[in-house]
Amino acid sequence: MAPPVKILVLQFASIGNVVLTTPVVRCLKKQLPNVEVHYCTKDAYRSIIAYNPHIAKSHYLTGSVYTLIRQLRAERFDYVIDLQNNVATNVIKLALGARSYSIERQSVRQWLYVRWKVNALPDQHIVDRYMATVQSLGVENDGRGLDYFIPYKDEVELDWLPLTHQPNFVAYAIGGQSLTRRLPVRRMIELCRKINYPIVLLGDKADRKAGEEIVRAIGGKQIYNACGHFNLNQSASLLQRARVVFSHDTGLMHIAAAFGKKVYSIWGSTTPQFGFYPYKTPHTRLENSGLGCRPCSATGPDNCPMKHFKCMNNLSFDFDVKELRTRKKNFE
Repeated sequence: MAPPVKILVLQFASIGNVVLTTPVVRCLKKQLPNVEVHYCTKDAYRSIIAYNPHIAKSHYLTGSVYTLIRQLRAERFDYVIDLQNNVATNVIKLALGARSYSIERQSVRQWLYVRWKVNALPDQHIVDRYMATVQSLGVENDGRGLDYFIPYKDEVELDWLPLTHQPNFVAYAIGGQSLTRRLPVRRMIELCRKINYPIVLLGDKADRKAGEEIVRAIGGKQIYNACGHFNLNQSASLLQRARVVFSHDTGLMHIAAAFGKKVYSIWGSTTPQFGFYPYKTPHTRLENSGLGCRPCSATGPDNCPMKHFKCMNNLSFDFDVKELRTRKKNFE
């Protein structure tokens, strides 16, 4: 029997970016004969890919890129799929010497959009751009959306939550990669009051202080601050159980999309036009689209360049969460 064709997928950028590459991994594995898919990312994202059944072996950047390259060379890959295409991934591709396929960068178009507000970006989700990278291998998008696999040990039981949040709750991912990608705490409080439903706040330890402020303002009967209490897979399990998900532009938004949840996505300094909105799932975008200063960067700065932060401070909460209105009546 012929040895398997070994393919390495590269993506180091963020939790969200790694989740958004899962359709590529699945389609490579299911559509190519006798293929072995390997994945390389940062050690911090290990839990996202460690339980993916379509990945034969994972490789993690834990120190020097050159130490990682020595490990990867031993695998003798036939192809490298570079879904980031930056300096580090180009060094890895050059060192491995395998035939490679790389996502097309949009740096100039992003600069035009940020600097001059000229949107020449393709009207295309980043997942479809990732899939275009492997099209010449005969791999097509199967349309099944994103994947996220939770090991049994990380599945959160309902009785881990307060009685007030069993069995129905809204998940709100309050974190964000930068300050301008998340609402100020006073506006988070306003949003939670608007939702008016038992809410589980999700985030890491850095988000816990904001969660505590929200609990103090609204009360523990409506708000459960889970920030910092659960690991990433456990937070994903809570997203899977939630009725509806509210999220800033962050990785948990994409994990919620992997479970097909209705997502209310909240946009500040960044915009959905960059192609990172919830994929293949019902979603409503909450954004202040009338501002001429948006976007102020492709990834979001820590401070508003205009000093007014109107994208979040003036964001309207004039919306109706119909899913909660119907279900709340049914479950009363």
